[in-house]
Amino acid sequence: MRLRIAIAPRRGYHPAMSLTVAAFYRFLPLDDLGVLREDLRVLCRDLGLRGTILIAPEGVNGTVAGPEAGMDALLGGLSARFGISRDELRLSSAEDWPFARMKVRIRPEIITLRDASGDPLAKTGIPVAPKDWNALIADPDVLLLDTRNTYETKVGIFEGAVDPQIEQFTDFKRFVEDQLDPAATPKIAMFCTGGIRCEKASAFMLEKGFAEVYQLKGGILSYLQEVPAEESRWRGDCYVFDGRVALGHGLAETLWTACFACGAPLSAEDRAAPSFEAGVACLHCAGTKSGEETAALRERHRRITDIA
Repeated sequence: MRLRIAIAPRRGYHPAMSLTVAAFYRFLPLDDLGVLREDLRVLCRDLGLRGTILIAPEGVNGTVAGPEAGMDALLGGLSARFGISRDELRLSSAEDWPFARMKVRIRPEIITLRDASGDPLAKTGIPVAPKDWNALIADPDVLLLDTRNTYETKVGIFEGAVDPQIEQFTDFKRFVEDQLDPAATPKIAMFCTGGIRCEKASAFMLEKGFAEVYQLKGGILSYLQEVPAEESRWRGDCYVFDGRVALGHGLAETLWTACFACGAPLSAEDRAAPSFEAGVACLHCAGTKSGEETAALRERHRRITDIA
């Protein structure tokens, strides 16, 4: 299981703290990435922000948290450099820092597919607003397809969606080629957390001959924010790549946590399993560590608990 999650330390938490979290991306040609990385690093440092921003020749992808004033200033920088407007941000809140620090990194791709067929700068699927999504997926001729990984689909998924059972996004290509037929399923409606994976996935599927490909605009986060719970077709919560682990309707924080040892998302039921040991192991990774590794994890958890 390959998880990418930043668990921020809880020390220093203050119950009155309120932070804004902004998720964003934009596909556009970029150059001078070294200079751009330093500019973004300095900007975020000066604004007191934390999170992760990835830049690549194909664009920018990030999730950043901070006080509201700092986030407003960041938006000015994103607009000036990348043309990102406020209505393109997926905004939520956090009671405490969901990231431990600020990272700006250069990558070959801002979302890794490793296939030139998935080029969002050339073509993508048809974006569908959250308010129109339920009507689209009610069409019996539409195949509803999740583009996320198994540890994410475990936390929540749209009713009736096909789960590709992939461990990483690069496996999506094989799923499409092995399991789907453009002639049999010409109409596809796909979704992901914030919309970025659907950009590449839809471009790839169009290149493979699928006639109609639709994608949820703004992803699951926008749907949970805009569609009332009583009208929702979403079941469960939405996994996010930060210390909050998962968000529910209205983008409210949930009771999901993550295993420190392996990063797997854990429900209340998972934490009640006999194999769960806080800070040490969960039902997904119990028995996979050496005796020395387990002892080190127990000692680390003991020190943190004593400090708290």
